[in-house]
Amino acid sequence: MKTNLKNRLLVSAAAMLLLFCSNIVIITTCNAQVFSSNNLVYYISAGKVFDGENMQQNWAVIVQGNTITAAGPKDKIAVPANAKLINYPNATLTPGLIEGHSHILLYPYNLTDWDTQVAKESDAYRTARATVHVKKTLMAGFTTARDLGSEGAGYADVAIKRAIEDGIIPGPRLMVAGRAIVATGSYGPKGYDLDQQIMIGAEEADGNNLIKVVRDQIGKGADLIKVYADYRWGLNDEAMPTFTLDELKLMNEVTRSSGRVMVAHAKTNEAMQRAILGGAVTIEHGDLLNAETALLMKQKGVVYYPTLAATESVTQYKGWKKGVDTEPEAVTQKRKAFKIAMDHGVTIGMGGDVGVFAHGENVLEMELMVNYGMKPLHVLQAATSINAKALQLQNKIGFIKAGHLADLVFFEGDPSVSISALRKPLWVMKDGVIYIP
Repeated sequence: MKTNLKNRLLVSAAAMLLLFCSNIVIITTCNAQVFSSNNLVYYISAGKVFDGENMQQNWAVIVQGNTITAAGPKDKIAVPANAKLINYPNATLTPGLIEGHSHILLYPYNLTDWDTQVAKESDAYRTARATVHVKKTLMAGFTTARDLGSEGAGYADVAIKRAIEDGIIPGPRLMVAGRAIVATGSYGPKGYDLDQQIMIGAEEADGNNLIKVVRDQIGKGADLIKVYADYRWGLNDEAMPTFTLDELKLMNEVTRSSGRVMVAHAKTNEAMQRAILGGAVTIEHGDLLNAETALLMKQKGVVYYPTLAATESVTQYKGWKKGVDTEPEAVTQKRKAFKIAMDHGVTIGMGGDVGVFAHGENVLEMELMVNYGMKPLHVLQAATSINAKALQLQNKIGFIKAGHLADLVFFEGDPSVSISALRKPLWVMKDGVIYIP
C-alpha cells in the first residue's frame, strides 16, 4: 500500500512539473501514457499520410485543441508559432480507425460461453470488464466504435459511453444500440427449464408494441436501433426470418422520426431483403448473401458488414485448426458472400463483431478482408471514410481534413502495403488528446 501511494505521488509530482513547464499533463494509466493539452498547437508529419481516401506523401497536419485546422502538402502549410512538432518519418499517419461492429460487454466465447456471460454474470461485473475492453480498443488505434447491443447487460453501454465522454475512463467515441430488439421467442439463451425466467440477450417486441419499445430504447440512450431480422430459430435451428416487412418498416419509421437509423442483423437473403426494404442502413453478417440481394443492397445504398473475424473465431472455438484442417462450410460460404459483395459493387464497411474475439485485436477483421480479396488501401478506406459515412459522422471523423476532429494515429510501416502494420500503433490522438500505447 505504501509503495503504491509513493508511486502515485511521484506520478503526480511529475505531472505537476510538466504542467508548470509546458502546459502538458502526463498521466500514466496501466502501461499507457495520456497527454492532454491546454489548447496546444501541433505540427504533425510522417513518412506517409493516409487522408481517409488516398495515401499522400510530404504532408503535414495542424491540430489546435481538438480540431484539425489544416492538412495538405508541407510546402503549403507554414509551421505555426510555438507549435509542438511531432514527426514519425518511418510511420504512416491515418485518421483514427473506426470499429463498425463491436460488443464491448462481451469477451471471447472460448474463455466463457455466450450463455454464461448473458445469464450468469452480473451487469456490474460485465461493465467492469468492459472498461478494460474500451481502453484496449482505443490503444489499438480505434478512436470511434459502433457498439451493436449490450447482449443482456441492459444499458451498460450507455453508461460506459458517458464515462468515456466525461473523461472517467479512456476509450473510443461510442455510438451504442442499448438492448437491441428481437422477435419474441427467437433469441437466446435457450434450453433452460421453462419454469425459470432466463435473461434474454436483447429486448423482445412484436407488432404494435414495437413502437413503444423503439421509443423506450431511444429514451434510455440508444444512438441507433439494432434489430435481429433473422435468427437461429428454424425447425433445425437454422437461421430464419423473424420480423415481417411491415414490422421492420414500423420500427424504421419510429426510429427515423427521432433522427436515428435502424441497422439489421441478417444472415439469410429473405431477412436481408426485408431489412433493406424496411429501411435498414447497414446489414450485419450477411453470411448467405447472393447476387440478387447484393444488387438490392447497392441500389438502396446499404452498407455491408461481413464480420469475417467472428465467423472464423467461432469456428476455431469449435475445433477448426486453421491452416491444418479443411476449411469449414461456414468460412467458405463467408468467402463466397464477401466476393459477391465486392463483385457487385456493394459498399463494404469494416466491423468484425469484436467481443466474439478479443478487444484490441480489431485489426484481425482487416487482415481477413485482405485475405478474402480486398486491396489493403480499400480496407483502410473501409475503416475510416466509409465507416464514417455509414455512421453519418463523415463531417467529423474518418478523414484528415480541416474542420474534422483531431483523431489521428501513427502506425509503424505502411498499411497500404501490409495491412498488418496496423497492429503496431505508435501514437494515438483522440479529440486532440495524445495516448501512447
